[in-house]
Parts: sequence; C-alpha cells; structure tokens
Amino acid sequence: MKKILCISDAATLAMHTLGILAVHPEKVLSTKELASLLNASEHHLSKVLQRLAKSGFIRSVRGPGGGFCISQGWEDIRLMDIYELMEGPFRPSGCLLGNPVCNAGQCILGDLLKDINNQIKEALVKTRLKDLVHSFDKNKNSEI
Repeated sequence: MKKILCISDAATLAMHTLGILAVHPEKVLSTKELASLLNASEHHLSKVLQRLAKSGFIRSVRGPGGGFCISQGWEDIRLMDIYELMEGPFRPSGCLLGNPVCNAGQCILGDLLKDINNQIKEALVKTRLKDLVHSFDKNKNSEI
C-alpha cells in the first residue's frame, strides 16, 4: 500500500539541518557537528549539505573552523522549497493502493485523500523556516 505522505531521509535531514542552522545564524557548523546533533551518517548528510549549498540555502565556509552556515534571507525559505529541492515536485498520491480498484473513479474514501493531500501541500507552502525556529529550542542545542 502507498503511504499518504512519504518524506525521504534526505528531505528530513535538510529540514532539520536548516532549522539548526537558523537557530544559530552566526555559527559555522561542521558536517561532523551537524551529523552528531542529528544522529545521522556524515556521508549521507554531506550529500544533503552539498545540495543545500548549491541551492543557496546555506553557505560553505572553507578552512580551519570551516563548515556550513545559513544564508541570508533564510527566514523566507518555505518547507515546500526544501521538500521540492530534495524530492522534486510535490505529487500527491491519488490512491492508497496505487492501482485504483474503485468503480467509476469513485474512491471508497470519498474526497479524504484529496483533502489530506491539499492540507499537506498547503502546510508545506505556508510554513516558512522562521515559523519553526522555536521548535529547535536553543537550550536543546546548548553544546553548539
């Protein structure tokens, strides 16, 4: 069965990384530091960081003490921007089975899937990184 919402590890890491960097916009954090905070593979995270840097969401800082920091204008980054960078265009699932079996195109669930997909899309479009910074409480990341 298909899932209603499937967000890859890469997209999840991207969203969380941007959240951490947004809480500490003055800091430069290494891949190792970020991977430790996220309990993630450095190798996998480095690929995510490369895509985020290429997109302009973060900046790469070279040399001793180098790493990554959030780019200016981060407040206006939408969750949909991050999602589509990592996943491609938002394409909601029209059927949980993936292979419609309902008669005449009338889903047994009615408009439930359509409504849920619209809510998810609206939330990703409306929610900006600045709206989520409070979720990344500075006290939780006090070691940064």
